[in-house]
Amino acid sequence: MDRTRGLSRLLRTVAPYAWFLEDEVAGLGEFVGPGGVCLDVGAEYGLYTWTLAGLVGQAGHVHAVEPQPGPAALVGTLRRLTGAENVTLHRTALGAAPGAGVLSRPRRHLLPVHGRAFLTTGASGLGSNAEFGHHEDVPVEVSTVDDLVARLDPVRLDLVKVDIEGAEADLLTGARATLARFRPVLMLELEDRHLARFGATVAEVVADLELDGYAARTWHDGWVPRRPHDDRRNVLFVPAERNGP
Repeated sequence: MDRTRGLSRLLRTVAPYAWFLEDEVAGLGEFVGPGGVCLDVGAEYGLYTWTLAGLVGQAGHVHAVEPQPGPAALVGTLRRLTGAENVTLHRTALGAAPGAGVLSRPRRHLLPVHGRAFLTTGASGLGSNAEFGHHEDVPVEVSTVDDLVARLDPVRLDLVKVDIEGAEADLLTGARATLARFRPVLMLELEDRHLARFGATVAEVVADLELDGYAARTWHDGWVPRRPHDDRRNVLFVPAERNGP
């Protein structure tokens, strides 16, 4: 557990300077603390998973959701090496409805680009992934946030981080009961170029969540209210009951 806390502290410290980390990692401690429960949806290699695991500590839990075999195997290996008993890996995709699905995963120079894989259910073509010359289909099981949370039956849910290459709006459709019950902070990667293949826009996702009582913030050396046309791709949504001055 000490190794997890140390890794989390390191990631948050170097986030503003490391090209492989997103700046927002440094600000997660404002909304996640000891005993917290988090979902990391689209965990890939677990950079957010390990950051959150150190913040929630032994009394909390992080559920890393990653359907791709390679990244999931790495998360599982790191979990064993760090002794992170407060991390559980879920090998499923999350969407609007449960069932069987397919991830479209691009390749660059014969290497899989895991960070640009997307669930094809509801998508209209490759969209932003048309820039890649090669793609492969990866069969996956699909669940929803509501179904996953119902199985886990947590007493709390503090934060849900989502990075699923444009399918964020679909995921929210399958998370309505969870958002109503727990009112977690959300951190969504939102880019029009990825959302377009699902017929959605950043403005629409932001507007829908604001109608549900969430305030949008972005990271500019601190969390600030999101301005129209802000080009930060990660948007933090804080429920009104937790949205202090």
